[in-house]
Amino acid sequence: MFGKRSYQVDSFSKHRAGKATSKPKRSFRDHATTAKRAERSMRRPDNSPPIGSTLTSAIITLCVGPEQRLFAAHEDILVISPFFAAACRGQFMESHAKRINLPEEQPEIFSSVLEYLYKGDYYPALSYNKRRDTWELEDAANGAQHGIEPTIYCNAVGGPILKDTVVYCTAERYGLDELKRLALRKQGLQSGVQVSTILASARYAYANTPDNDSKMRAHYLALIIRSRATFKRSGTMQLEMEVGGKLFFDLFVAMVNHMDDISMINRSPR
Repeated sequence: MFGKRSYQVDSFSKHRAGKATSKPKRSFRDHATTAKRAERSMRRPDNSPPIGSTLTSAIITLCVGPEQRLFAAHEDILVISPFFAAACRGQFMESHAKRINLPEEQPEIFSSVLEYLYKGDYYPALSYNKRRDTWELEDAANGAQHGIEPTIYCNAVGGPILKDTVVYCTAERYGLDELKRLALRKQGLQSGVQVSTILASARYAYANTPDNDSKMRAHYLALIIRSRATFKRSGTMQLEMEVGGKLFFDLFVAMVNHMDDISMINRSPR
């Protein structure tokens, strides 16, 4: 399919803001407070207690993953998600145990979802650096020398993929639009990720989002086009393209549209 050539291990790097010298003043949690409260008020069942009483509501036990790790959360916190609101109204509520089984979920990802439901963010936290007018992850904002590993091992893939992509897809399943927006913004701040990891993450995103998703899928298409000089040298990219799939058809369409835009700009009078 392609000419024979030698390949090297490629990685994708994205320019990002440098280390901050002063502590950021505003967090994503602050930025999203109004929207999140509105989301919560719209999704609470009519007969649920007021928002202020969430820490006195019933405790729900959640059994997560094939190893059945146990989590506990307040019912009024869980019902922010339409998925869990439906579960809480379902047949499991007839049981005295008040237990939800999530055998397909990854405990690390579900922990991040719970952290978001309680705090409005998940580790590493996202904060706004007012001096630089940029968003930063917690470690970068605090001047850490070594960032948090951006990937997790995904059982469904059998290898590492970007954690924020999995959080995004989980938020899609749970109906948490604000969490999707947060995960997408965090992923845009990652750098130094291997090409193979990006492609595996893109395939995961395509497999776990609806066809009308206009955010995470578009993020990966734009990323590959923007970094095409790196991807076209990658042996992994060649192998993935030979396997094919909807990802690469969408990539073809996006690249054609990109070329058409460039042609229109060049033809426009100056």
